[in-house]
Amino acid sequence: MRKFWLLFAQATTVGLAMLFVIHTLRPSLLPNAARGGVVTLYENSTDNNGELPQIGFSRAAQKVMPAVVNIFTSSVVKTPAAPFMDDPRFRFFFGDEFDNNVPQQSSSLGSGVIVSHDGYILTNHHVVEYADEIEVALADGRTAKGRIIGSDPDTDLAVIKVDIGSNLPAITFGQSDQAHVGDIVLAIGNPFGVGQTVTMGIISALKRNHLGLSTFENFIQTDAAINPGNSGGALVDVEGNLLGVNSAIYSPNGGSLGIGFAIPTSTAKKVMEQIIQSGSVTRGWVGIAVQELTPELLESFKLKDTQGVLIAEVVRGSPADRAGIKAGDILVSIDGKTLADSTAMLETISALLPGKVALLKLLRNQSEIAVQVKVGKRPRPKSQE
Repeated sequence: MRKFWLLFAQATTVGLAMLFVIHTLRPSLLPNAARGGVVTLYENSTDNNGELPQIGFSRAAQKVMPAVVNIFTSSVVKTPAAPFMDDPRFRFFFGDEFDNNVPQQSSSLGSGVIVSHDGYILTNHHVVEYADEIEVALADGRTAKGRIIGSDPDTDLAVIKVDIGSNLPAITFGQSDQAHVGDIVLAIGNPFGVGQTVTMGIISALKRNHLGLSTFENFIQTDAAINPGNSGGALVDVEGNLLGVNSAIYSPNGGSLGIGFAIPTSTAKKVMEQIIQSGSVTRGWVGIAVQELTPELLESFKLKDTQGVLIAEVVRGSPADRAGIKAGDILVSIDGKTLADSTAMLETISALLPGKVALLKLLRNQSEIAVQVKVGKRPRPKSQE
């Protein structure tokens, strides 16, 4: 009998030990496992390095975020001492007594992308346009004063420089020309000043133009959330490569409605390199304003299927004016390159070097003529001089 109880005790001890081990390591193998707690939880295991496996686009975000900076600008603006100075009746009674402007401090925010290890930063022209002081905040918490190297209002791009070291995290440029509608993209910036934020969407359209946002338009459209403060931030692919510089949104109330626009790297890279090299962007100019050839215009000129653009205006004293070009002429080609629309004309002329003599083919009174024009330098917009 004693031997029987000894065997029973040993068996019970081994069974309880096994039950304890299973309950601790693999509780799911036990029936009614949930009775031991509020609910049975199943947690994923970590990878070989002791970290949770990364899913989604966290790797792309982590690659890019150190290269995206917050830009804070401040400027002094002068406002009239009296709020009615623009009212002629007020001026009639009080004259210019209250015409002294009162300086006030104005501040704004935006984003930028570090493009070189020594501190060159690409952003929007409108972010730094009126800035008297620029402060740049890096993702790691460091701050530095920024100085404008140059800007290009025609594309709404600018380059600033910070002197904070020679090993800054620079972004990798992607190939925006190889992007497709439907590609997933991430937008990174500082919306509303809340801090660095990552949003996701797709490329909704490519080569958007005629939006009235800038002179040279070739925007990437995306539905990734872009809000005030995102201007100058990065639009990247799922590998973390820069595809565009976030520039504008379509919104009647200032918030994101899923229609945002970014300047593609194919444009940004060319502008950036010229600004870093010379402080400005040089483009060709002949001094004409054009409009598209509609079916109605073709009919009025008694033309059929003619490619080109209608010259609506010739700037007085411009290269085109000196060459004898007139309003009403139809510009067909430049140096043998046919023009499908006004965008193609603008890009073709801007790519010409100032001082070069270009051959323009025109239609005038249904007759084709060739005119040589000495290309000038495109002037900076008057509001930016």
